[in-house]
Amino acid sequence: MKRIHFDPKKGELKAEIENRDDLWHLGQLIDPGDRVKGKTLRKIKLGEKDQRTMNVIKKPVFMELAVEKSDLNDSADQLRISGTVLEGPEDVPKGAHHTFTLEEHSIFTLVKEKWLSFQLEKLKEALEVKGPAILICILDREEAFFALTKQHGHDILSQLKGNVQKKDDHDFRENTFYREIGKMLEEYDQRYAPQHIVLASPAFWKEDLSESLKNESLKKKITLATCSSVDPGAVNEVLKRPEVKSILEKDRVAREMEQVDGLLAEIAKDRNAAYGIKETKLAAEAGAVKVLLVTDSFIQKARQEKRYGELDAVMKVVDRMKGEIHLIGSGHDGGRKLDGLGGIGAILRYKLNFS
Repeated sequence: MKRIHFDPKKGELKAEIENRDDLWHLGQLIDPGDRVKGKTLRKIKLGEKDQRTMNVIKKPVFMELAVEKSDLNDSADQLRISGTVLEGPEDVPKGAHHTFTLEEHSIFTLVKEKWLSFQLEKLKEALEVKGPAILICILDREEAFFALTKQHGHDILSQLKGNVQKKDDHDFRENTFYREIGKMLEEYDQRYAPQHIVLASPAFWKEDLSESLKNESLKKKITLATCSSVDPGAVNEVLKRPEVKSILEKDRVAREMEQVDGLLAEIAKDRNAAYGIKETKLAAEAGAVKVLLVTDSFIQKARQEKRYGELDAVMKVVDRMKGEIHLIGSGHDGGRKLDGLGGIGAILRYKLNFS
């Protein structure tokens, strides 16, 4: 997510959505009672009601809504925000119901009365390129570029030139150029210890290079991706590839599963844990919650059933008592296990008796 403006005193964030992950993050950030404003498309019918055919056009208008609910569609490429109109065109009365549809490249403004600390952390996660360092090698038969991701963007590490004959492309495999690339990958792996290595090329070079590597520990880190060119600008293209997004998603899932496993371990030992909304609420009110875990499906369900206020109150108490709050995706085993416990649980500072 690209930040355009953020004023903590006014609780106002203006940003641009860059990818589907941003929509997921935003869906967790927006609460009922927040305000969302920006340009949206409004359907306008042209023609009389008694005419057989009526033309429908979509006109961009500026509108501000008081949020009632937000829903991510099944394909996760649109976030629908429904609410009542606070400001809009003259022919739209205030208080009328309307729906924003946010997608990639949408620019919006979100206003909260108060940003909780876990929401600021979630916002920071969405705004920054976080996660593990990724070593990227982009190559063809004659040239290779090496880059390393960092918190904001990437650094080009080096460029390697090959000297090969062009009579037969597959002779490239026998050339020392592959061995030189392999040595560079090993050197950068030792120096930067990336968790992932991406080999990218316009054609079959990436597969051939991967097969030629002898270092098994190196090969375990490798993901193959496609790019249209071999130059420094291709790094941005590679970072947007679904293969690379899948890497980052797996790391997020691993982190969340580790958090859920920590809760399950406490429960198994009958130690400092609570789960389900009833126990977790009591623990929060007692100031005992050290780490609170909540699944995204539990949040959505609470909103749909008009019970979000209870959950929101629990999170605000935990936040005020300096506890950590982590949102867990329900699409993996860790999230499903937490959903099986009621969708919410907590690791406690000390043991409580709930009987």
